[in-house]
Amino acid sequence: MWLPVLAVSGGASTVKRLRVYGRLLSHLRPYWRPVLLAYTSVIAAAGLNLLVPQILKQAIDEGLAAGQAAALFRAGGLILGLAVLRGLAAFGQFYYGEWLTHRFAYDFRNRFYDSVQNLSFAFHANAHTGDLMSRATSDIGESERFVGVGLMDLFSTVAMLVGVTVAMFLENPALALLALLPMPVLIVATVRFGRRVGGMFKSLQAQMGVLSTTMQESLTGIRVVQAFAREPHELQKFDRDNAEWFGRRSDVIRAWASNWPFFTFLVAASIFLLLWFGGPRALAGEVTVGSLFALISYVLRLNAPVQRLGFLVNLAATAGASAGRVFEIIDTPNEIADKPAAIALDSVRGEVEFDRVSFAYESEAGHVLREVSFRAAPGQTIALMGPTGSGKSTITNLIPRFYDPTSGRVLVDGLDVRDAQVKSLRRHIGIVLQDPFLFSQSIAENIAYGRPEASQEEIEAAAQAACAHDFIVSFPQGYQTRVGERGVTLSGGQKQRIAIARALLTNPRILILDDSTSSVDTETEHLIQQALAELMKGRTTFVIAQRLLTLKNADCILVLDHGRIVERGSHSQLLAHDGLYRQIYDLQLRDQEEFVTLPGGN
Repeated sequence: MWLPVLAVSGGASTVKRLRVYGRLLSHLRPYWRPVLLAYTSVIAAAGLNLLVPQILKQAIDEGLAAGQAAALFRAGGLILGLAVLRGLAAFGQFYYGEWLTHRFAYDFRNRFYDSVQNLSFAFHANAHTGDLMSRATSDIGESERFVGVGLMDLFSTVAMLVGVTVAMFLENPALALLALLPMPVLIVATVRFGRRVGGMFKSLQAQMGVLSTTMQESLTGIRVVQAFAREPHELQKFDRDNAEWFGRRSDVIRAWASNWPFFTFLVAASIFLLLWFGGPRALAGEVTVGSLFALISYVLRLNAPVQRLGFLVNLAATAGASAGRVFEIIDTPNEIADKPAAIALDSVRGEVEFDRVSFAYESEAGHVLREVSFRAAPGQTIALMGPTGSGKSTITNLIPRFYDPTSGRVLVDGLDVRDAQVKSLRRHIGIVLQDPFLFSQSIAENIAYGRPEASQEEIEAAAQAACAHDFIVSFPQGYQTRVGERGVTLSGGQKQRIAIARALLTNPRILILDDSTSSVDTETEHLIQQALAELMKGRTTFVIAQRLLTLKNADCILVLDHGRIVERGSHSQLLAHDGLYRQIYDLQLRDQEEFVTLPGGN
């Protein structure tokens, strides 16, 4: 009975679904003691329920029929005592069932979150945050309802069906066989129902992911929405996705409502058969009235479990679909994983070399980088410039191994980064991304994110170096000022300087500044450049910027175009050639520098 209920689809799909259930149940293995107590309570409760019809039988045959009041009192006392024992069993069933439910959710959610945290940049570039949130909340919620209380209810229902069947055959095999004739129909109808709703629930959960993504994007970009007065458009878009979700949910409700009355009807059919065939036999004295009443009582005890059976199959189908979506993420291979013999980098000098590196994103046609080769000596500053899409950020993403090259090698201190332990490699690299991200914590906590053990003095020193100290202390709560979500309460320049301080606090040997001055004004940029000029000494630094003023003092400037290095050299060397760098210089800095050299220029 149990396997047909769980195997809600046929063939290979059945095997796959059963495998999902097996993986869910494996999470209960460490908690075998609570599981044992919970299911012992279930069995005890079912067994005590099966004794009641026998007590009623004796009360009727030995009490009412024989006119013995003592038998009635004795039966009443037994039923009262069973109720007390049943209460204790119910407590164990409820308590341990709920405990297992929430313990499973705790473990499963941690496992999912750990998987998401360790997946590569490539995965997160293509994943939707709203869909991941839906899997972490709705899908895990559906799974926990089944694994804990739901599974116990299903076990209780199956135990009751088996127990009632055995008890009825022991009471009267002929009448039991007649009364249980509708049961095979019930099993077939249940399996058919589960097979039907399995795919419906998977579709429903997928639509919930779409709905969550729509809401997440709209709320994240709420300032843009309101700035362009697009609230009606966003509401219409959300309403469309929400209506699609409701339509799919309505289909499930319709399927459930169509089957549930039929399950109840089958129980009524069993009672009809007992009265139709058993009644005349009781009148003829072939069976006692108490025995007939016990058989009817057994069938009635199937009423609640049978009514709940449809819900439990629903729950099992939902959990299977939801758990499958969660396992999709858990089972996603991490493309950037440590090799078995990966080397831990305890210290790094800072030499970086690209050896004929080519790279292509899976979602794009063609290579972003083509045969890129260069070497950065320890302590050198390498500037990367070129048109949008030329591959500048891709180069800096390959150094900390956010991605692996399609071909060629990226080496740090002569070691291929694929042979190093990822976490140890990244500990020696400080990064300030083009779009600075701050957590909704205090400014001090954001600066110390890479070194949570850092002292307040070290935090303030990093902030001063990034020209952030003055505006931080101007806030009423200073370094304990909490920033809004994604740092929304700070200006772009303030966020950028806090992000720079965060990178500097880790004291990295390799520093990556990905257009890190793009959100600051010229005066702030000048202050940051002054601070960084001193702090970048002894570090290998990669700087991406669109303004040549930021790049001109680099030891080597790499000019990229269409994924290739088309020019390389110092500022003065590149100006001597009539190439792309010279063209950009003429547009950005030539007039400004000529003005400064004129009499009276500053």
